[in-house]
Amino acid sequence: MPTPPTREDLDAARNRLVPDVPAPGLGLVFVGINPGLYSAAVGHHFARPGNRFWKALHASGFTDHEWSPFDDQDLPSVGLGITNLVDRTTASAAELTADELRTGRGALEAKMARFRPDIVAILGITAYRTGFDHVKAELGPQADALAESAVWVLPNPSGLNAHHQLDDLTRRFAGLRAASRMR
Repeated sequence: MPTPPTREDLDAARNRLVPDVPAPGLGLVFVGINPGLYSAAVGHHFARPGNRFWKALHASGFTDHEWSPFDDQDLPSVGLGITNLVDRTTASAAELTADELRTGRGALEAKMARFRPDIVAILGITAYRTGFDHVKAELGPQADALAESAVWVLPNPSGLNAHHQLDDLTRRFAGLRAASRMR
């Protein structure tokens, strides 16, 4: 595993993008809120130590072992992809504006229309409520589709999200897996 980024690396990451992991015909695309500085510095999704995405992905049965953020480009081999609602890198999703989240929804819809996954899973209820103008949305499946893909909302797996611990994330990821063709 590479050396963790330095403070200077993190500061320089503010203007970097983390490449999407798309492919046509995926069963499921996970949508992060936006890249964090650590992820942008290393160029891989959900890379910050303490982020529970990769643990929840494995514990819920999507993968046969716990993958590393450095394996993210291999996700299409198991029918999965990753993108973000907003491409702008920040230290915290709280730095994003409501307008950025709403604009991100339109960009996400265009991407999903191109790749047509079965399900789009938004990882963050507050970002979903704001970006999609569904202020009373709850976690789980949503009534509205996105470019003909079913939509689910899951908790943000960031280690900063104390509302949902790993066991809850795993249970919710497993519920999504059971409802998908990813069994």
